[in-house]
Amino acid sequence: MQGLWSQCSSARLFPRSGCVVMNFKAMREDFPTLRSSDAPAYLDNACVTLKPQSVIDSIHRYYSETPGCGGRSVHRYGTAVSKGVSDARKGLAEFINAESTNEVVFTRNATHSINQIAHGMSWNKGDVVLTTDREHNSNLVPWLQLEQERGIDHRVVRSFEDNTFDLEAFEESCKSAGSNLRMVSMSHVGNLDGVSIPIREIAKIAHDFDALVAVDGAQSTPHMNVDVQQLGIDFLSFSIHKMCGPSGMGGLWGKYELLDGLRTIQSGGQTVASSTYTDAIWAQPPARFEGGLGNFSGMLATGAAIEYLSTLDMDAVHQQEVSLNKIMTKGVKDLAGLEIIGPEDASKRGGICSILMDKLPAHDVALLLDEAAGVMVRSGQHCVHSWFADKGLPQGSLRASAYFYNTEEDVKRFVDTLTEIVHTLS
Repeated sequence: MQGLWSQCSSARLFPRSGCVVMNFKAMREDFPTLRSSDAPAYLDNACVTLKPQSVIDSIHRYYSETPGCGGRSVHRYGTAVSKGVSDARKGLAEFINAESTNEVVFTRNATHSINQIAHGMSWNKGDVVLTTDREHNSNLVPWLQLEQERGIDHRVVRSFEDNTFDLEAFEESCKSAGSNLRMVSMSHVGNLDGVSIPIREIAKIAHDFDALVAVDGAQSTPHMNVDVQQLGIDFLSFSIHKMCGPSGMGGLWGKYELLDGLRTIQSGGQTVASSTYTDAIWAQPPARFEGGLGNFSGMLATGAAIEYLSTLDMDAVHQQEVSLNKIMTKGVKDLAGLEIIGPEDASKRGGICSILMDKLPAHDVALLLDEAAGVMVRSGQHCVHSWFADKGLPQGSLRASAYFYNTEEDVKRFVDTLTEIVHTLS
């Protein structure tokens, strides 16, 4: 027992029933915006997460101590940055279980990553790309653009009524596409509703048809264990700003041989091994896709963010979010005129509780939540315009999304304030 307690000295862990569990509430002290007694109930984590002090410090250190040019200059500033960027890339590779650091590309966000895949491939007219009916614009619009410009055939796999994945419908779509099926590109977890899809099974079926599988992991990579080897996929896109990291940073993982077959969508400095007046020899991945002077402070802060997340039990993170969502779900599901998007069972929606407001204006309710009680949520269509348009719901929804640092008090404040607003406005 003494050894068990000694493991808890960091205040990140505490013993319960003979095992050590994460002390998420203590971790709030790591986040400057959560330290004060009047800290907001920040429930907009599906959009962007808060930053721990270590991430903020890493940005400050770059600009105040080693503001050099990584990958180019050999002086002490440049060397320090180059090493820091290399360490950050290694940390990312380990976090998602990539086989090589050369399979990890720094991008601006998941949108950039998906566009690099979509516009980096060579396409033939009639090539079929399958997505779900719940995709963020980042994983819809690039394929629509290719349909308009290159003649590919983008097809949508419909979900069940509760937004859960219809594996049988997916398999039928694959059979219908046949030898023309080229790509299956789907969100692992929907930002609309928090519903996850069975990526491993999807990948197996898609590969039986010789199709590639690209996963939008923006809403899964920060919230659960994401192992690219175990999932059996070909590409993974994610946003660092949803992973306790800085804005303007994302990541792209791909099997090396597939990355090596892509053209870069941002050519220039660092993307070539050499050039003449008439020719250029492309650099190997990942440098080929990281054209121009990099966001070095962002890369270093990415390393700090991944180092922070790597100390967490990601299974425990997921369970923490589900437990908070259960409180939100129980509190709002019976309010007059409100309807939760997706399954009623909160365990199938991760940390996201997205609510249709009927006649109540979602934006106004979001403003009232903040002004009246310091509760911060998202309102609108959440860049899933296609789903709302299909359902005839132009005002979108009110979305509360939890992360590991949120507390029961946060979500109860949300429920109590929303209840009061609904009763008052109704």
